Amino acid sequence: MCGIVGYVGSRPCEELLLTGLEKLEYRGYDSAGISLLDGEAVETVHAVGNLANLRAAVARRTNGDGPLSEATIGIAHTRWATHGRVTEENAHPHDDSSGRVHIVLNGIVENHAALRRRLQEEGQEFTSETDAEVVAHLIASHYDGDLAAAVRAAYAELRGHYAFVALHAAEPGRLLGARKECPLVAGIGEGETFLASAIPAFLADTRTAMPIENDEIVEIDAAGVRITDPAGNPIERAPEAVTWDADAAEKGGYDTFMLKEIHEQADAVAETITDRLPGEDGVDLADVDLSDEFLRGVGRIVIVACGTSYHAGLVGRYAIEEWARVPVEMDIASEYRYRNPVIGPGDLVIGITQSGETADTLAAMRLAREAGATVLAVTNIMGSQATRDADAVLFTRAGLEIGVAATKTFLAQVAAIYLLGLRLAELRGTLPQPRIRELVAEMKQLPVKIDETLAMTEEPVRRVAEQHAQREFFLYLGRHIALPVCLEGALKLKEVSYIPTDAYAAGEMKHGPIALLDEATPVVCVATESPVLEKVISNVEEVRARGAETIAIATAGDDRVAEIAEATIEVAATDWILQPIVAVLPLQLLAYDIARARGLNVDQPRNLAKTVTVE
Repeated sequence: MCGIVGYVGSRPCEELLLTGLEKLEYRGYDSAGISLLDGEAVETVHAVGNLANLRAAVARRTNGDGPLSEATIGIAHTRWATHGRVTEENAHPHDDSSGRVHIVLNGIVENHAALRRRLQEEGQEFTSETDAEVVAHLIASHYDGDLAAAVRAAYAELRGHYAFVALHAAEPGRLLGARKECPLVAGIGEGETFLASAIPAFLADTRTAMPIENDEIVEIDAAGVRITDPAGNPIERAPEAVTWDADAAEKGGYDTFMLKEIHEQADAVAETITDRLPGEDGVDLADVDLSDEFLRGVGRIVIVACGTSYHAGLVGRYAIEEWARVPVEMDIASEYRYRNPVIGPGDLVIGITQSGETADTLAAMRLAREAGATVLAVTNIMGSQATRDADAVLFTRAGLEIGVAATKTFLAQVAAIYLLGLRLAELRGTLPQPRIRELVAEMKQLPVKIDETLAMTEEPVRRVAEQHAQREFFLYLGRHIALPVCLEGALKLKEVSYIPTDAYAAGEMKHGPIALLDEATPVVCVATESPVLEKVISNVEEVRARGAETIAIATAGDDRVAEIAEATIEVAATDWILQPIVAVLPLQLLAYDIARARGLNVDQPRNLAKTVTVE
C-alpha cells in the first residue's frame, strides 16, 4: 500500500514531490525515495524510515545548500514493504541496469520471479530484492525510442495488482503510468501535471483531477494528460473539479477516517494475500521465518491478543482447526500473562497486535518465548517491538490506520491467519489438493467480494441505523465462525456509539441472555452460510417469539433467513469459512451509521487510544 507521485512542468519539483509524499505517508512509511531528471542525468536519493529521513538524506547530498536539482520532472515514492527487507537497496525508485529507466510502483507483481529469471538471462543486473525492480528492467527491455510503447509492452507481460509511474532519461518531457487495480489519479495545473496514488498529493497545487481507471495507460507532460487502453487506443475523459477542503482531502473525500478505512479494506486484504498466493494450488509464506519442518510438526497453537486482534484470532482458530487439524487455544493476552500457562518447546504461540506495541500482548509473547515456545508475531507495523520480541513475523499490509476503531486492520489480520492455516494444511496433508485449490481461488476473490459487499450493504444498513439509532441496548448472536464476527460487530458499536451491547453464542442465549429480550431490543444475528445455519435459524425464531426485532446478516440468495427476520442485509457469497471477511462489513457500517446519527466523533471515541502501550 505504497504512495507514488510524479510531476512534469516548469517548476523545480524536488519540494513539490517531497510535499506530495508527506500527504501520502499514511500509505507506507518504512522507506522512501526520489528521482529527478535534469537534462539527461537522473539524481536518485533513498532513505530508510519516514519522510523526515528522506529530507535529511537530500539535505546531506547537497550539504544543505539549496535544492538537490533544478529538475522540472521527477518521481517519488513512500514504501510499505511487501517483497524484500526494509533497506535503501529495496527503496523505490528503481532503475534498470543502464540507469535510464526509473519507476515507482504501488502494489504487487505476481509473476516477478519468472520475469526476473528471464531478464537476468538477457543480461539485466538486479540490485534489490523487490518485485518492483522487474518493471524497470522490463520496460528497458522493450524500449526502442518510445517510452509509451515500451510501457504498453511491459504492461502486457505483467500480472498482479499495481500502479506504476515511469520516466526515461532520454525523454525529459513526459512520464508514463499504468493502472491495474491499484489507485492512480492525474492532477492538471497551469503548465504542469501530476500523477499520484491519491488526490491529496497535489491538492495544494491544483484542484483539477482526472481519475485513471483500471487497465489504462496514462501519459502526462506539461500540457496535460493522454489516456489509452493497453493497445494504444485513445480514451477520452473530462477532468473533474475537486471541491474538498484540506481536511477532507486527508480523508480521501470521505467524511471520516473510519469510513475511508472501511472502504480501503479490499486493498488491505489484497496487499496481505496476493503475493502469498502466487499460483492456484498453495500458499507461499517464504517471508515468514518458520521452517516447513517446524510447521509440519507443531503440536499445539496458542493465540494471544487483545480487543479486535483477539476476535481476529478467534476466526483464525476455527480456520486452523478445520483445515490443519491442529489444536488451537485462544487467550486474552492480559489474562494469559498472569495464569502460569503450560507452554513449551514444540508449541507455536501467535501474538496478534496491529501496532506491534500492545503491552499485554508483548508480555504474553515474552512469557511464551522464555518458556521455550516458538513465537510468531502478526502485526501491521515494521520495526515495532513485536517484530523484535518474536522468532518470526507475519506482516499484515493494511497501511496506516488513523481511526481508533479498527476496521481494515481486522480484515488484514483475519486474512493473514487464513494464509497460515492453509499453509499448515498443505504441509500436514490434512486437506485434499482440490479443496486447497478451491480455497485459494476463493481467497483471491476476497478483495472483489469486499467491494461488492460494501456496495450492496451501504444503503440497507443506513436504513436500519436510522430506525434503531436511539435504542438503548443491542444483542448480537452467532454460532461457530460467526461468533467472533458478532463479538467484533458488538465491540465496534460499543466503541463508537457508546450503546451498551452484548454478543453471545446463539446456543447460549437460553442460558441467561434471553431474559434481556423485549420489543425494544434489536438483535443482530449473523446467519451466513455455514454447517450450523439451521441451528442459527432456530435461534432467530426463539428471538422473534420473545418480541425482539431481528436484523440478520445473510449470504446473498439465501431466502431461508429473509423469511424469518424483520430486516435482512445480504453479503456476497464465498466459502463458508471465509464468510467472516464479508460478514463483518455491514456490522462496521452499522456501528458507523448509528454513531453518526447520534452526532458522535467516530474517529476519536471517548476514553480510547489507538495503541495501548500500558497495562
